[in-house]
Amino acid sequence: METSPHILWFEDLKRGDVARVGGKNASLGEMVRNLGSKGVRVPAGFATTARAYWEFIDANNLREMIARRLSELAAGRTTLPEVGGAIRKAILGAAWPPDLERALKSAYATLCRRAERDNADVAVRSSATAEDLPEASFAGQQESFLNVRGEAMLLDACRRCYASLFTDRAIIYRQTKGFDHMKVALSIGVQLMVRSDLGGAGVMFSIDTETGFDRIVLINAAWGLGENVVQGAVDPDEYQVFKPLLSTPGLVPIVEKKLGTKKQKMVYASESGRTTQNVPTSDTERASFVLTDADILTLARWACAIEDHYGLPMDIEWAKDGESGDIFIVQARPETVQSRKGTAAFLSYKIKSKGRSLVKGLSIGSAIVAGRVQRIESPRDIARFTDGSILVTATTDPDWVPIMKRAAAIVTDHGGRTSHAAIISRELGLPAVVGTGNATQILKDEQEITVSCAGGDEGFVYEGKADFETVTIDPKQIPATRTQIMFNLANPAAAFRWWRLPADGVGLLRMEFIVSNHVRVHPMALAQYDALKDAKAKQAISALTSGYADKRDYFVDCLSRGLGRIAAAFFPKPVIVRMSDFKTNEYANLIGGAQFEPKEENPMLGFRGASRYYSPKYQQGFALECRAIRRLREEMGFSNVVVMIPFCRSTKEADRVLEVMAEHGLKRGENGLQVYVMCEIPSNVILAKAFAERFDGFSIGSNDLTQLTLGVDRDSADLAPLFDEQDEAVTWLIRTVIERAHESGAKVGLCGQAPSNHPQFAEFLVRCGIDSISVTPDSFIAVKEHVAAAEARQ
Repeated sequence: METSPHILWFEDLKRGDVARVGGKNASLGEMVRNLGSKGVRVPAGFATTARAYWEFIDANNLREMIARRLSELAAGRTTLPEVGGAIRKAILGAAWPPDLERALKSAYATLCRRAERDNADVAVRSSATAEDLPEASFAGQQESFLNVRGEAMLLDACRRCYASLFTDRAIIYRQTKGFDHMKVALSIGVQLMVRSDLGGAGVMFSIDTETGFDRIVLINAAWGLGENVVQGAVDPDEYQVFKPLLSTPGLVPIVEKKLGTKKQKMVYASESGRTTQNVPTSDTERASFVLTDADILTLARWACAIEDHYGLPMDIEWAKDGESGDIFIVQARPETVQSRKGTAAFLSYKIKSKGRSLVKGLSIGSAIVAGRVQRIESPRDIARFTDGSILVTATTDPDWVPIMKRAAAIVTDHGGRTSHAAIISRELGLPAVVGTGNATQILKDEQEITVSCAGGDEGFVYEGKADFETVTIDPKQIPATRTQIMFNLANPAAAFRWWRLPADGVGLLRMEFIVSNHVRVHPMALAQYDALKDAKAKQAISALTSGYADKRDYFVDCLSRGLGRIAAAFFPKPVIVRMSDFKTNEYANLIGGAQFEPKEENPMLGFRGASRYYSPKYQQGFALECRAIRRLREEMGFSNVVVMIPFCRSTKEADRVLEVMAEHGLKRGENGLQVYVMCEIPSNVILAKAFAERFDGFSIGSNDLTQLTLGVDRDSADLAPLFDEQDEAVTWLIRTVIERAHESGAKVGLCGQAPSNHPQFAEFLVRCGIDSISVTPDSFIAVKEHVAAAEARQ
C-alpha cells in the first residue's frame, strides 16, 4: 500500500506510533498487524499523520493565533467559550494544503477500491497524539463522524475533526491532565463503516469495571451504531463472561445476560444534510438480545486476545454488520481506572440505617455519599451548579465533564456500565447510579438523599441522610490460617466485590436469594403454567418469560447464571450451593406460588428442605434446580460447585434425595460432583457416621441446630436470652459431629455468625479441628484474626 508523509495505512502502524497517529489509530494498526491471525477482525482504513495536522495549521497561519488565545485563557484575560469558539471557527474556515488534499483523496479512492464500491461509507475518527494512555482515557474528547461518503464529505469531516481538538471539554481535559496544548496534534482515522446501523454495536472491557475483578469480560450492546452506548443515550444489554473457561471447547461460561430497554437506535440518516439519526426501536428489538451466545463468546475471546497482546486490561469498541453478520473491533485502548488500583488497601462501605428507596439503577463504584440534589438539564447551566451537590440528569456526554468534576455523586436516567457517565465517574472516583429510568422525575432540587453503590451491581438512592460506616481493608494485613475461612453469600450482584479478600471459597451459597430476587417465580408455576389459576400471576410470568418458548428454561437460565457469577468469583475454590430451603410461607410469596403451597402452622418444622425434593408436590420444581446445577457445572464449566442438601431428617430421606438427583444427571461422584448435607438437626449428629456414608461433608447450621436442640424459637424476642450457640448441649453436638465425620473421612464446616460475635466460640471450633468456618464478608477479617489467634495458642 502506498504511503506518504501525510497518510499511513493501518497495516503499516504499530502501537509505538502514538506520536505519529495518536493512540486510537496506533492501536488499530497494532491489531491489524498482530491479531488478525487470532481471528480478530478490524475494518480496513488509514490514518493522517501528526505532520499533516501541523502542515494544515501552518499553511493557514494558525499556530501563533492558537498559542496566543490559549495563553490569554491561562492568564484569565478571556473565557473558555470565547477561546474555544474562536479557534474552532478559524480551523473550520481554513483551506486544505494542496498536497494534503491530494493525499486524502488518493487514499480514500484506494480504500473504495479495496471495498469494491464507489464512494464507500466510512467512519472518520479523531485520534490525539496524547490519548488512550494508561493514565488518561481521553474518552470522547474529540469528535467522530459516521456514514461519511464521497470526497467532499470526507474533507469536511476531517476539518471538523481538527477543530474538535479545541472543544471546550477537550481544552479543560488537557489542562486537568497536564498536557501542553501546543504539543498535542490530531490524527484522523478513516475506516470502512461496519453496517451496524442494520445490526448492533457496543463496548466491552476485559476487566470488571466496578470491582477490578480481572477474570471477567463485560460487554454492553445496543441496536444500531455504537455512539448511543458510548454516550449513554440508551440502556444497553449487558453480558458477562468468565475468561478462564473460554479456552475449554464446548463450554459456555456466560454468567450474566441482562436485557436492556434499548428504546432507540442510531442509523444512517434518510434526509439530506445529516449522516446519522436516532429512531425508536421496535417492540421486538426491545425484547430481544442484540447478541447470540456465539457472538458473546467470540467477542469475549477477542477481548482476551487483545488484553494478552497488550499486556493490560482493555476498553474496546465493537460493531456487528447487519448485512454480513460479521463482528469487528473498531477501537481498543487501555482501561484507565481499575487496572491502576492494584491489590492495595480498599474501602468497604456499609449502611447501618437508611430512608426509603427512591430510585435504583446500575451502581458505578462502591462508595456511599449523602448530599443535596441538583438537577441540571444542560452543561450550559454549569454556573448554577453548587460544588459538592449530587448531579441528577438524563444523560451525560463529554461536555458535562466540568460539572461532573464538581459533583459528589452522579445519578442519570439513562446509560449502562460503559456509558460516558460511568467511565468518567470511575475516572473521577465518584459513585454514580446510572440507568435509573426516572431519577429526573422523582428527585427534586435541594432534596437530601444518599447515593449507595455499596451493594454490588445495583445502586440505590435513599431518602435523607443514611447512617453508614467506612472501613479500610488491606488484604496484605490479613493473617493466614490453617482453618479455611469462607464466605456466606447469596447476592450475585455483590459477588465480585470481595474478590481481593483471601477467602477459601464459599461455604454457603443460599439459592433462595437468587430465586426470590432474580427468578421471582415459583418453579411449579413455570412447570405447570397452563394449570395456573391466578390470572394476575399468569400475566406477570408471561412478561418475565418473554422470549422463552419453554417457561421452565427461564428458571434454569436465571438460576444458573446467578449461581455462576458467585462460582466465577472464587473459581477454582469450592463454592457450596445449598439447594432451595424456603419455608412454605416463603415459597407462597413467589409469583404463582400460593396455589402450590400448603398452609402450615409451623413452617419452620414443616414441608421444607429435603422433604420437598422427592415429593410429587415439588418434584418438578426440584428437577429445574437440578437442571440449573447441571448446566452450571457441565455446560458453563464451574466444576468447583458442591451441592448441599438442607434439613435432611433421616438417612432414608437422604437416599431418596440422592436417587432423585441421580435421575436428573447429578450423581454423587460422577464428574467430580461432591454432595454435602446440612447438619442442623440432632439426628444428623446422632447418625453422623451413617450420613457420612452418603455425603462428602457436613455444614453445621448453628442457628437451626441450636433451635432444635434447646427447643427455642430463634425468632422469639421473649426467648432470646435462652438462644445460645455456646450452650453445653449445642457444643457437645458440634464436637461430636466433627469427631465422627472425620473418623469417616468427611469434611465439616460451620456457617453462622457465632465465630465473629464470640471469639471464644471460634477458638472452640479450632480446638475441635473443624475444617472450615463460613461467615458474611463483613465479618471475614474479624473471624480470620480470631482463628489465627486460636491456632497460635494451640
